[in-house]
Amino acid sequence: MWKKRAIIWLCLCLAGLMVLLARLTQLQIVATEHFTKREINLLEASVSQRSQEMILDTGRGNFLYKDGTPITHQSKPVLILFPFLKKMDWDSKRISEIIGVSEYALKYAVEKAKKPFAYGEPIELTEPQMEKINGLQIPGVFAVEKKYHLVQNPAEHLIGITGENETLLRNRYPDKELSSQTMVGLTGMEKSFDEFLLPDGKSKLVYHVDATGGPLFGINVKYVEPANPFYPVNIKTTLDPNLQTVVEQLVDQHGIERGGAVLIDIETNSVLAMVSRPAINKDDPFNKENGGTENLMLKEQIIGSVFKTVVTAAAIDYELTNPSRQFDCSKTITGEPDPLFQYGMLDFSTSFARSCNNTFATIAKELKEIDPNILGNYAEKLSLTGSVGWIGDIYHFEDFKQLQEDKGRIFLSEDAKKDNNFVALTGIGQHEVRATPLAVANMMATIARGGTKEMVRVASKVEYKNSTSLLDFKEQEIEGDTLSPYTAMKLQKLLREVVVNKNGTGRSLQDLPYEVAGKSGTGETGRTLGDKPLYNKWFAGYFPFDKPKYALVTVRLGATGNTSSASPLFADIVKEIYNHDHSQN
Repeated sequence: MWKKRAIIWLCLCLAGLMVLLARLTQLQIVATEHFTKREINLLEASVSQRSQEMILDTGRGNFLYKDGTPITHQSKPVLILFPFLKKMDWDSKRISEIIGVSEYALKYAVEKAKKPFAYGEPIELTEPQMEKINGLQIPGVFAVEKKYHLVQNPAEHLIGITGENETLLRNRYPDKELSSQTMVGLTGMEKSFDEFLLPDGKSKLVYHVDATGGPLFGINVKYVEPANPFYPVNIKTTLDPNLQTVVEQLVDQHGIERGGAVLIDIETNSVLAMVSRPAINKDDPFNKENGGTENLMLKEQIIGSVFKTVVTAAAIDYELTNPSRQFDCSKTITGEPDPLFQYGMLDFSTSFARSCNNTFATIAKELKEIDPNILGNYAEKLSLTGSVGWIGDIYHFEDFKQLQEDKGRIFLSEDAKKDNNFVALTGIGQHEVRATPLAVANMMATIARGGTKEMVRVASKVEYKNSTSLLDFKEQEIEGDTLSPYTAMKLQKLLREVVVNKNGTGRSLQDLPYEVAGKSGTGETGRTLGDKPLYNKWFAGYFPFDKPKYALVTVRLGATGNTSSASPLFADIVKEIYNHDHSQN
């Protein structure tokens, strides 16, 4: 009987040992990087448990302004202190004298520390201070450059945000061996350029510790940096640091709660400034109602009378703008007496300047009788529909897109193209007409250039760490039909008339230091705030008129009727750009 019990006990022991062996194999060989459903990386956890480190640079790539200055981060020369200093004698007095603080404060900070830290807020050191500190060669005391990511950075919607998301990381890069703590781009350019920006390794100071937190192998601190000296790379954007700052400030000063501005360099068709509001709520970034990450300058919006520019281009080519022709601008688009606007009989040029709805509803219906596809074709010629952001084949990427943007639209169905009511509403930019503020700005740039349509760039190149070029995003034209130079010239004159006409909708911009050409717009959203209807209020244009350099769009989205138009913001931006240009001379 005892033999039988002994055998059973032996079998149980062997089974237990096999289970323990299997578990040990899983821990040390099979699931070292993906332990349990929580995908725990045991190797990283083990290293973390027996060492302490100060991250100087996460290794993720950076974004730069067009002049090469950083947008999203700032490198600071700081004093790094390690907590094991509390267990040894070190020349705290000399360090305190170099940086100009009390020795007591310095030693007190070390006593409280449980991990390496940058002393002060941190205190920024000068180059002589760094040389003196490092010259002392005190273990655990270092004067080094540390990269800090800015909490509030300009162009936050355009640049985007990052975060730790291991599931997204594995799905996006199934073939790459990346730490579970690797930051990934979640929105904006951080997402578009994510694969370029992935870290090749962190720069850090590391020391190994025992169970009490004391140094395990003496007091040697190891400096670790990526093996590849060319990384991390930098994305050089086309943003101008001064203009981006000015436009951000003015958008906020004008109380734009929802909307923003887009400024384009016409010659290179590059974004110089882009601002979207509301600002990102860092505590709840994906809540659209409370300051989300959505870049409204890349989202399709109701553009109202701005679309009359497209109708006008088609009317010019189909010879519907005879100077002797008169339109009844005391009537609505249905031919009924207009209770709000009694402009009387106007010619086409004045109709455009005063934004007479009946004129453009009438012409839209006439164009429909010629060909129901005309309005859609001309919207495409002016790049109001389709993608306008830079797209192309680079490196090992096919159809790489710099921006995630909406494409805009004119009609939702073929039947709508043939319905007079829908066509009349389309002619004044209502019904289903949608476009992004970026596309509207690009339309103005296209007209200012004489009809040549180009892709809009927000980045000019990807650079290695040493500032040499990895690849360039060259200027590219958008494929497809374009306006004739003659039609573009006629549009230029009409857009200028909007400003110079004594009754024009842009007459408030007459006295600006740069001569402006453009078009206003008020889009009815169909939404209300209480009993007040909400509108999208636009002004889109370019300047200087004689030698076009800038295309600018300003827009208030979802504003009540008594809210200021977008023109005052447009005017103030033009003034600041004029000052900026002349300060450079």
